Amino acid sequence: VQLQASGGGSVQPGGSLRLSCAASGFTKDDYVVGWFRQAPGKEREGILCISSSDGRTYYENSVKGRFAVSRDASRSTVYLQMNDLKAEDTAVYYCAADPLVTSWDCQSGDYYGMEYWGKGTLVTVSS
Repeated sequence: VQLQASGGGSVQPGGSLRLSCAASGFTKDDYVVGWFRQAPGKEREGILCISSSDGRTYYENSVKGRFAVSRDASRSTVYLQMNDLKAEDTAVYYCAADPLVTSWDCQSGDYYGMEYWGKGTLVTVSS
């Protein structure tokens, strides 16, 4: 299994970015993708998840209303649309996936402990 995150970059406060996470190697289209981030000097935190099979989602309060996750099943790709970015959103963003995490787990916010991780992509929000 491989996960490839892309789309990071620099943006001014209030701006937008879209990250992508391409997944490959899963035998079935039934897994949960989680997005996590790690800011400088801080621990990694989860921000949201989406089920590849039915699209159920969960958002942490820190990004609810500003970030939106979607999936393109045909391309095995998950997109993270980030709007109204703030300086505190600056972090390395990672996508992770796990076929043992169910859509119900995701919807209830229980998406930590993912098995497969991609390399991160840096998002910098600065004026």
